[in-house]
Amino acid sequence: MEQFKIKGLFITLGQFIKAASIISSGGMIKHFLCENEIILNGVEEKRRGKKIYPGDILLINGVKYLFL
Repeated sequence: MEQFKIKGLFITLGQFIKAASIISSGGMIKHFLCENEIILNGVEEKRRGKKIYPGDILLINGVKYLFL
């Protein structure tokens, strides 16, 4: 499980995917969300604006992320 430190109160799903270098440009986020299974705290998520808070667990393409 990888750990990701949030700067501030939360980070959006789109911001995280870009910050973690999962995609190379922010313009690709809509396509990425449609084509990949993303699970946030056990629930499938497709909204790029979904807020992620410390303690949340995200699963993208078999990789788990714990937010601190």
